[in-house]
Amino acid sequence: MNITIVCVGKIKEKYFTDAISEYSKRLSKYIKLIITEVGDEKTPQFASDREEEIIRDKEGERILKAIPKDAFKVALCIDGKAFDSPGFSKYIENLQIQGVSHICFIIGGSLGLSQSVLNACNFKVSFSKMTFPHQLMRVILLEQVYRAYRIMKNEPYHK
Repeated sequence: MNITIVCVGKIKEKYFTDAISEYSKRLSKYIKLIITEVGDEKTPQFASDREEEIIRDKEGERILKAIPKDAFKVALCIDGKAFDSPGFSKYIENLQIQGVSHICFIIGGSLGLSQSVLNACNFKVSFSKMTFPHQLMRVILLEQVYRAYRIMKNEPYHK
């Protein structure tokens, strides 16, 4: 299985980059992982709704260009389908059974994803009704993908 994560912005904090490196290394046993970062837009402190929409659209254009053509596209957003860890594992496993060989998870910037990106996706998933920093979301996603593969393989993992 190929998994690509397309995300907005660069990670600067060492504790996030360390965690991403660790889970990327662990996942290499199960999948081919590619993380593609696209540039983010600076958001003025008191941006209007229209300014925020323009920022999402600019980031969205970059995201759409970065998505692999052959990938099943999954947007991470609050209004997506919520899973528990076994359910998320089963979802990925079912995609594989259906012949999907490439999944692309998409993480937006601090303002979320543009409507054009959401419309281009095959599925939306939510990890919580809470809002997380997009940098932390990368770590959470990688951990859950790693957990999903451990569950699929009936390998032990802490609960």
